[in-house]
Amino acid sequence: MNNIKTSFTIKDLENLSGIKAHTIRIWEKRYQLLKPKRTSGNARYYGTIDLQKLLNVSLLSKNKYKISKIAELSEDAIVLLARELANKNALIDDSINSFKMSMFSFDQALFNQTYNQLLINKTFRDVFKEVFIPFLDHIGLMWQTNTLTPAHERFISNLISQKIQINTEKIQQSLLVDDSEVYVLFLPENEIHELGLMYLNYEFSLRGKKTIYLGQSIPTDNLNSLLVMFPKINFISSFTVSPDDSQLDSYLNEIDAKLKNTPHELWVFGYKARHLSSKGFNSKFVFYKSLIDLLKEI
Repeated sequence: MNNIKTSFTIKDLENLSGIKAHTIRIWEKRYQLLKPKRTSGNARYYGTIDLQKLLNVSLLSKNKYKISKIAELSEDAIVLLARELANKNALIDDSINSFKMSMFSFDQALFNQTYNQLLINKTFRDVFKEVFIPFLDHIGLMWQTNTLTPAHERFISNLISQKIQINTEKIQQSLLVDDSEVYVLFLPENEIHELGLMYLNYEFSLRGKKTIYLGQSIPTDNLNSLLVMFPKINFISSFTVSPDDSQLDSYLNEIDAKLKNTPHELWVFGYKARHLSSKGFNSKFVFYKSLIDLLKEI
């Protein structure tokens, strides 16, 4: 599971760069832009260097550089020009492209340069909503197409996590807290995708709300001690890969039994919450299709 992916199909390159496979083939034939290897069955496959070059070329192309001119540049010149553009413009698409390059080359310096450039004209909230959320959605697509490895995802997630934690700590040190309602943020057992939940913790902290952040993989019986400590709790969770579809109903019924006849609520967002309904539960459950939908409500 932790092996780093170093071989990519042309469909992988399309998913990662946004450049159609047909166009990639034309660029190969006409400009020798990439030099794929072939399997025994004559199918193209590409290495990490090919991927990094195509991401750089994609960035240059989106900034109105003609492909014929790009093809004339040396490998080093393409890298330098792409980095210069990423640092200079910090446009949303360019920034997402730069974060992709950072992820696949494990380049923390490029991640920080891109992030800091964005902060010149944007708040942290803007960066997260306008850049990180679309980028994380794209990571989800890459998971579905088996383009991404756990090593790549974990690397970039940790960097984004650091930024959320730094900004949350700043807020929590400077604001008075309203503890009339408590927001308990947790993930089900075996669920580790917590960036959306971490960002919610930041948003609630920004509003001066009392939050208790429990994080990843929390058994439901761990919530029992909280139920008697606070008069009103909004439990908030995100379902991305867990609970398993076969266990989802029983998981929600277990929480429903705990919250029954109390003012406490459960709010859930994420991939597995998109088709859930609050009907049929004794407690107040609210399901959101996405993090953005939940943010609109608070």
